Amino acid sequence: MEPILLIALLVTLLCICVTLKFFHAKKYSNLPPGSLGWPILGESLEFLSAGREGDPVRFIQERVLKCGSDQVFKTSMMGEKMAVFCGPAGNKFLFGNENKLVKVWWPASVRKLFGRCLLTSAAEEAKWMRKMLSSFLSPDAFTRLYITTMELVTQAHFQTHWQGKEELKVYQTVKLYTFELACRLFVSLEDPKHIAKLATQFNILLKGIIEIPLNIPGTRFYRAMRAAAAIRKELFAIIKERRVALNEKTALPSQDLLSHLLVSSDENGKFLTDAEIVNNILVLLFAGHDTSSATITLLMKKLGELPHVYDKVLEEQMDIAASKEAGELLQWEDIQKMKYSWCVVSEVMRLHPPVLGAFREALVDFTYAGYTIPKGWKLYWSTVWTHNDQNFFPNTENFDSSRFEGAGPTPFTYVPFGGGPRMCLGKEFARLEILVFLHNLVKRFKWDLHIPDEKIEYDPMSTPVKGLPIRLRPHKH
Repeated sequence: MEPILLIALLVTLLCICVTLKFFHAKKYSNLPPGSLGWPILGESLEFLSAGREGDPVRFIQERVLKCGSDQVFKTSMMGEKMAVFCGPAGNKFLFGNENKLVKVWWPASVRKLFGRCLLTSAAEEAKWMRKMLSSFLSPDAFTRLYITTMELVTQAHFQTHWQGKEELKVYQTVKLYTFELACRLFVSLEDPKHIAKLATQFNILLKGIIEIPLNIPGTRFYRAMRAAAAIRKELFAIIKERRVALNEKTALPSQDLLSHLLVSSDENGKFLTDAEIVNNILVLLFAGHDTSSATITLLMKKLGELPHVYDKVLEEQMDIAASKEAGELLQWEDIQKMKYSWCVVSEVMRLHPPVLGAFREALVDFTYAGYTIPKGWKLYWSTVWTHNDQNFFPNTENFDSSRFEGAGPTPFTYVPFGGGPRMCLGKEFARLEILVFLHNLVKRFKWDLHIPDEKIEYDPMSTPVKGLPIRLRPHKH
């Protein structure tokens, strides 16, 4: 038999098997309303295209209107039957039932790219990994280890990439900053060429994260898998060098996250394997720069659109600067004074959350909103849908940072960092990184947007399609 015919036969048989499994699984009489779409593909393409076209709310809105259910509906994505939980009540249910009725789940593309790590682990394993990482992502660590390095890197970044420039593209430039900062803080990597080499691979990796996992030349996922392999090769080499340095006492056990993970064990003396360390460093380098890059870029877009908001941010930051001696760096207590600035950042993340949502898996059959959710079904909660709920955010399309003053939004209505036991471990790291950057930015510049109505796409992060080109206007001192 010709090889091409054999391959075609195998593919056909696989499709038939998957289709039979899909449509002849155990029957339930009271499933949520909705459609499973096409066999295998389901409604994956509609879900992905809504984000890439800049309207991720559309996918859920169309199905809520069609199904007549604003609490939960069924669909199929990434080859899996899925229930989409809508709004704050759905968030509360999923966050509150972690490791009881549901557990974390990610599409095959994410699991294959990141491997066994904090992002993909569940239950006790996730708790252990979270404990191992949390001491290096705590306010004490920020004060003791991070904030000085953050500001020095930030100042050097502005000196190198912003000073003397009339125009630049914000997204690409900010990514240089956030990735260098992550490399410095997590693995003490300072060589610009080495950082640039890794950054190129991470940019390729990003585009394959939420994709149909076809590991075939020419696909985004194929390129992402090759990039992940290249990154792992670099990280294994860095680990090998660090072990030698720790043995020779030329590196400190507490100097960065990598050293901490190499020398730390749990209460039973169990250490992470090198592969687990590499996977966790990989996911933290990714999460520690891509989401912040998106938020900083959209923050600058909003400040460029709203001069009165920029002026109030500038006033707050200049008051903090005026309280410092010449050359004195920011301290943790200065960050706590940036209340208005953080309200502005929070409203930017409400309008344009860096991550669209996340997934879970049903551990058992359970009932939600009167419907049966079968064991094994995948579940999805949406950040963008939640943040656009008129019941909690009136005039939802309008920018209004006062929504975050005082007690702030109702619980489970504002979820850019998730919630429950799996709330983003880097939440405070992101806050510190963004505010240190903002402080140094507005002290130096105002700016004009080249494309005031530049479209925002979600692929998978929220970013302006042209990278937000701006014209810089340095302050005259």
